[in-house]
Amino acid sequence: MNDNNKKNSLYALPIGMCIGVAIGAATHNIGLWLPIGMCLGLALSYSGEKDNEDDTDDKQ
Repeated sequence: MNDNNKKNSLYALPIGMCIGVAIGAATHNIGLWLPIGMCLGLALSYSGEKDNEDDTDDKQ
């Protein structure tokens, strides 16, 4: 993973936590929505990573 992908993946976790806290505050259930927001942030950070490997098939 290069430095650009590391920087982009670091922004997803706090954004997910903010979304979780906002929904938790609106529904008066922060204890539930904060971990859900963390999971969403981690999922976004992993889905945003790009593999630099060549995944092409050997079509000849």
